[in-house]
Amino acid sequence: MKATAYRVLSAVVFGAAAFVSPAAAQNPATWANPVKPFKIGEGLYYVGAYDLTSYLFVSKAGLIVLDGGDQAVGKQVVANIRALGFDPAQVKILLNSHQHYDHAAGLAEIRKAAPAAKLYASAADGPIIAAGGKGDPYLKGAQYEYEPVPVAKTLKGGEKVTLGEWTLTARVTGGHTAGCTTWTFPVKVAGTVRQALVHCSSSVLPGYKLGRVETYPGITAAYEKSFATWKALPCEVFLASHGAFFDMNKKREALAGGKPDAFVDPAGCRAFYAKAEAAFRTELKRQNP
Repeated sequence: MKATAYRVLSAVVFGAAAFVSPAAAQNPATWANPVKPFKIGEGLYYVGAYDLTSYLFVSKAGLIVLDGGDQAVGKQVVANIRALGFDPAQVKILLNSHQHYDHAAGLAEIRKAAPAAKLYASAADGPIIAAGGKGDPYLKGAQYEYEPVPVAKTLKGGEKVTLGEWTLTARVTGGHTAGCTTWTFPVKVAGTVRQALVHCSSSVLPGYKLGRVETYPGITAAYEKSFATWKALPCEVFLASHGAFFDMNKKREALAGGKPDAFVDPAGCRAFYAKAEAAFRTELKRQNP
């Protein structure tokens, strides 16, 4: 993806969330750098890049992939699935956190390797993915557009997606995008069943309007509702759409060093949401003195 788009998205993700690593904010070009795939829990694998995440769910009935990164990362996802010894053609379901190109553009690349895979997406974000990024109220222009992927099923908040041994629950947590979807599911880690959460995004994009004037109708209420939802959800295994949100690279090093439960981090999850909500409220107050 074009460097200009990376710079803007760096400000989008990190400028509105100053609690993540400044180094990551200064190097958005590293977002798509390849990393070796690794196992998070039983049947759950990381197949994304250095910061643009993607998750593989393995079952006897087939595979699920959650998020595809940008176009380059989408190709990496396919290669990573193969590197783990699985057949990308067995991907039956594609899921998404939100429709921005750095999470959705790679879905088309995955689908080329798995043409029978069906995309399930939220009512608000699905049409934008199906239009290849067109229709976003803020990120406009060719640099944010991508190859469209049709939506086979529209998901409601609280709806469950089941394939084989896996059942994931879609939590529509709007704000960052209208249909931003956080995913929750149980997973066995180091012999214990834990409640996992893949955070969509809580960042307030620079230039987003909140309060009296809004970037899209209902955005302020959506953020408010989402923070209430996030704080109420169980979050033992903390994952997200960007690795920097949950210190992924530090944790994968710990995993490689012999800590099998490196991604079990309920305290980190709570701290993330506390800081994210504080950032949102500061921006809301700034715009509405």
